[in-house]
Amino acid sequence: MSESYDIVIIGAGSAGSILGNRLSEDGTKSVLVLEAGRSDYPWDLLIQMPAALPFPAGKSLYDWKYESDPEPYMHGRRIKHARGKVLGGSSSINGMIYQRGNPKDYERWGADEGMDKWDFAHCLPYFKRLENTIDSDKSDEYRGHDGPVKLTRGPATSPLFQAFFEAASEAGHARTPDVNGFRQEGFGPFDKHVYNGRRMSTSRAYLRPAMRRKNLTVRTLSFVQHIDIENGKARGLTYKRNGKEHYVSAGEVILSGGAINTPQLLQLSGVGDPEHLRSVGVQPKVNLPGVGENLQDHLEVYIQHGCPLPVSQQPSLKLKNMPWIGLQWLLKRQGPAATNHFEGGGFVRSNEDVDYPNLMYHFLPVAVRYDGEKAPVEHGFQVHIGPMYSDARGSLKIQSNDPKAHPSMIYNYLSTEQDRREWVEAVRVTREIMQQPAMKPYNSGEISPGPSVQTEEEILNWVAEDAETALHPSCTAKMGAKSDPMAVVDPETMKVHGLDNLRVVDASAMPYVTNGNIHAPVLMLAEKAADIIRGKKPLEPEYVDYYQHGVHPADAGTVKV
Repeated sequence: MSESYDIVIIGAGSAGSILGNRLSEDGTKSVLVLEAGRSDYPWDLLIQMPAALPFPAGKSLYDWKYESDPEPYMHGRRIKHARGKVLGGSSSINGMIYQRGNPKDYERWGADEGMDKWDFAHCLPYFKRLENTIDSDKSDEYRGHDGPVKLTRGPATSPLFQAFFEAASEAGHARTPDVNGFRQEGFGPFDKHVYNGRRMSTSRAYLRPAMRRKNLTVRTLSFVQHIDIENGKARGLTYKRNGKEHYVSAGEVILSGGAINTPQLLQLSGVGDPEHLRSVGVQPKVNLPGVGENLQDHLEVYIQHGCPLPVSQQPSLKLKNMPWIGLQWLLKRQGPAATNHFEGGGFVRSNEDVDYPNLMYHFLPVAVRYDGEKAPVEHGFQVHIGPMYSDARGSLKIQSNDPKAHPSMIYNYLSTEQDRREWVEAVRVTREIMQQPAMKPYNSGEISPGPSVQTEEEILNWVAEDAETALHPSCTAKMGAKSDPMAVVDPETMKVHGLDNLRVVDASAMPYVTNGNIHAPVLMLAEKAADIIRGKKPLEPEYVDYYQHGVHPADAGTVKV
């Protein structure tokens, strides 16, 4: 079976959902979106109920179930990497936290050769275009108010959240009303992808509203195996659906499979390091050694505490309470199931050598791991903490020419002096906050790692044994000038260097991971890329002031100076 479309988008995740909407909205081009996973059914509680977020990970109905190779600096552990395999991609199974990153992240992007249109001033209007910040004042020039993505904040008003914020202040850290506004550095409530008690996935925000258009076709359970490249041009692709092989010719092919699937498919299609491709039985088509390199991620630990007062969400984990909690959500979209519980946290600098925050905190008023394993206490809480811009770099390589075989991935967590030093600092800064007077009424002692873990060696050994990925793989097909031998994507066109009709728009195109959850940056990247692909005039850059340590007074407000 053979078909033809003007544009074929591979992947209906965070970026692909946006592209499916934006590239079909003028009705002039036929657009096909192919998703390997299934539909995000509105009745599927595991992906629609916010508090159900731990359950889809590890289940093949929702998750690609990737894992790293044995990590050499983490006692040979294989680190599991959940990636969404469903409409909405990882936005349908993630923690629903919305973090832009720091403005200086984008200044770093823009400083690279050829990347001047990706600095903060050029990215800010695209963040604002996608946002509908429900709890933000309409006059706030840092935030968007009319976009498809409805965001709610916090509320983070429980006694545990308030004690944590106060303890951070007592430890010398600032408060901020909006980490996505004027000032990121500090502690306060977080924005979340939850609206009316339901997950606001990118499929829900962008793709589903567009699916009524006649020129947009969305196919699930469609596994792309190979991109057809001839004479320096992508001409189409092959995918399997219902056991049958299909070929689609395309005016343009856009890869939006994410930081793992995208480089994997590029390599399967002959784009990458020629020597490696030949070694696994793939005929090289384009020499781009950067495909699969520059792999970056965030690693995190849970520092858990018991709580002597009955103010945590620990009882919500008990089986006997779940029917009532579920009924509250089903009938009114209220109760403990209607939030992701990551309602607040903060960003801090762990040392004076960094000029913007290198640690991120997520506070959770319950002691539980992503796999659902809960701490053995009646009441507890935890902070998720880890370095945000580690200089560790990994790589991803296909192991054979079989599209179904998972690639080899090595992240090299803890492999650098900077990374190890910042991990020790992260644990010590956290403990300093937890020892403040505001936390004393709520803190009955550290459960994990526990008071026996004190020295640098003990801390690093615990991190190596216990840390998990924060699920932010990125940068494996990075944007950059053609003069950069490791660049894969042209930042002015989103085209793969050396190829016509093939573009990459997803987290793999990021040159550096941002200092927060990466979902929001991917949405911004896709919005900006959509204008580039359509040849539309880009949104005008917005040159605004933002908080910088050492430049603004410590108590600077949220209004532009």
